[in-house]
Amino acid sequence: MSDGDSGRKLLYNPHIFMCLEENESEPGRGCCQDKGAMELFGHMRAYSKQNGVTGIRINRASCLDRCELGPIMVVYPEGIWYAVRSKEDVEDIVRTHIIGGERVERLMVHPADRVPEDLVTAEQTE
Repeated sequence: MSDGDSGRKLLYNPHIFMCLEENESEPGRGCCQDKGAMELFGHMRAYSKQNGVTGIRINRASCLDRCELGPIMVVYPEGIWYAVRSKEDVEDIVRTHIIGGERVERLMVHPADRVPEDLVTAEQTE
């Protein structure tokens, strides 16, 4: 797949960044590390490999500044953000988005989402 602008082939497609930050700078926000991000990160790598996904890169990221909604990950080149809470969520993202090319709407984080209740509202409307 190309980057769309220059026709150059992308080095990784997709390129995923998952927040693994342990951030206590703002009390009450929580941090992805405390919400199980490391385990989910490892599961995403293993599950992708088990399912024959190639051309993918899954990287650790520092704080992505959506601590309240975490664990958080972003998939490039599309720039789709997901709140990932379980191994089942990871597997759904790999199957549906990475392999199938479709977004997992129930897990997407939108710019206006600020607190976990915003995500719950979005999940209930589907």
